Amino acid sequence: MSAIPAAMAANEAPWKLPSRGRVGMLSLIIAESAIFTIFVAAYILYIGKSISGPTPRQILSVPIFITVCLLSSSLTMHWAVAALRKGKTGSFALFWFATLALGAIFLIGTGREWHHLISQEDFTIQTNLFGTTYYSLVGLHASHVLVGLIALAIVMILALLGKVKCEHWERCEVLSLYWHFVDAVWVVVFTVVYGLGR
Repeated sequence: MSAIPAAMAANEAPWKLPSRGRVGMLSLIIAESAIFTIFVAAYILYIGKSISGPTPRQILSVPIFITVCLLSSSLTMHWAVAALRKGKTGSFALFWFATLALGAIFLIGTGREWHHLISQEDFTIQTNLFGTTYYSLVGLHASHVLVGLIALAIVMILALLGKVKCEHWERCEVLSLYWHFVDAVWVVVFTVVYGLGR
């Protein structure tokens, strides 16, 4: 009787702890998801509740180009990590740089939209309830993109110095989880602000 469980135990692979980096990043993503959920819920709750104008329909234009750039960056990020896993450091650097560039285009586009809203539409965070919720939600997302771009830039510099090798693919994959999260959050923010909100 005792020989059967012993034989089964011998065939099973020993359990090993999951990657600390992956666990840490997933914990961060869960916490950040809760924060974004609160901001999105507040935005939805206060749609159309502003006493004075302007309304989203009057001043917001749909940022299709920068949205395509940001969502495309998830693909280039995936290709970068896949290339590094195969030891193709040159391809990794190229795709990683493309991810960095696409994210930067998105952030610059968001900045240009804000500049237009503030300088030409005189629409600020203090204008009305819509202004408060819009700048809070889109600004929260933009700050996460900025943090991601800083991390991507650090890895890019290390790659250019020849410090990123095949054995580092798992660390880059952990960072890619954050970037995919930021992209997924933008899908929600875009839908709520430029879809439901208009």
